[in-house]
Amino acid sequence: MKNTAGILTLMAAVFLLLGQPFYTLDETEQAIITQFGRPVGDAVTEAGLHVKVPFIQTVNYFPKNLLAWDSDPGQVPTQDKTFIWVDAFARWYIKDPLTFYKTVNNVQAAQKKLDDILDATIYNFVTSNHLIEVVRSSNRLLRTENISTAGLPDKVDDHGNIKLGREAMTRGILEQAAPKLEKFGIELVDIRIKRINYVEEVLKKVYERMIAERKQISEKFRSEGKGESKKIQGDQEKELRRIQSEAYRTVEEIKGKADAEATRIYAEAFNRDPEFYSFVMSLDIYKRALGEDTRIILSTNSDFFKYLKELKQAP
Repeated sequence: MKNTAGILTLMAAVFLLLGQPFYTLDETEQAIITQFGRPVGDAVTEAGLHVKVPFIQTVNYFPKNLLAWDSDPGQVPTQDKTFIWVDAFARWYIKDPLTFYKTVNNVQAAQKKLDDILDATIYNFVTSNHLIEVVRSSNRLLRTENISTAGLPDKVDDHGNIKLGREAMTRGILEQAAPKLEKFGIELVDIRIKRINYVEEVLKKVYERMIAERKQISEKFRSEGKGESKKIQGDQEKELRRIQSEAYRTVEEIKGKADAEATRIYAEAFNRDPEFYSFVMSLDIYKRALGEDTRIILSTNSDFFKYLKELKQAP
């Protein structure tokens, strides 16, 4: 009897060890119990130690926290026929584990469902709106008027007033996609457009236009600079002529005063001794008029030789 009881105890221990009747859930997990592949009971969402039927029942674990979804960037044409690359992301969680298990079974399959639904919804919204609606969220004026349309194709300029905007568009994508995911036990929390860029062909044209605009702006600055330079040079020349005119006037005034003073001195000297003054002036004229090779024919009665005729040869 003792041996039989020991054997039964050992068999029970082996049964419990191999059958694993207990399982635990942490705060980030929830589970569905299946029996022969079919769900049994409601979802287990409380963290802690739980019991299942060994060998018969299986625990299927699912995350309880937020999960990430990232789209594969792809080309999408806007309503104004501009092809752009759209890259988006979303956050979701498993709201109804039982429905989730019955419809998609696992997270990998759920990600594929999200790809199909969210990519299609984003595509529909982008193709139904102009590029400006996807890029901007308001009609707020940009700081520099030259940047307001820089990079946008000419065909977009006619649709500059935003009616929907990027924020409203992402809300619309969320509102449209969320009900489609509820039947899979998925709650879509948020979706955002992470990055938008032109395709290579359009991007090249955008860069060329931006370069042309910057060249136009630089030429405008150069033209304004040249105009300002000419204005400064004109002001400098005007100021130089004014200074030269004032200097010439000052010089002439000084010369006039000097000539007047010299004339006064000459007159005063002449009045003191007219004969001596005439003699000195005549000598000066002789010095300037008669050189070594100078020949002049004058009458002996000329006043020019007045003082020469009075010169007597020394004995």
